[in-house]
Amino acid sequence: QAQLVESGGGLVQAGGSLRLSCTASGSIARINFMGWYRQGPGKQRELAAIITSGGSTNYADSVKGRFTISRDNANTVSLQMNSLKPEDTAVYYCNAVVQSGIYNSPRTYWGQGTQVTVSS
Repeated sequence: QAQLVESGGGLVQAGGSLRLSCTASGSIARINFMGWYRQGPGKQRELAAIITSGGSTNYADSVKGRFTISRDNANTVSLQMNSLKPEDTAVYYCNAVVQSGIYNSPRTYWGQGTQVTVSS
């Protein structure tokens, strides 16, 4: 089993910045992917950004050029969010695809979510 702990959400004015961090712990042999999903009020959960173990990244069109995902170390991922807009308001969830052993099948884990609110 692995656990994901997020930090860094909060309230910010439009145009401001926030940085989210997520650290994975527990039984971890390899993390294949780590990323951030978000769920706005009345909306479905959607991918914001993802990064592979090799460092390749992918972003939702709505955040490209404003958000940057990075791996601080093997078990920690951060999301730097700049030029925030009111439509970025959402609960942000950390996501990781983890192998507990090299020969074990990967499993998907989620964090508890952190609220990001952008005021206009």
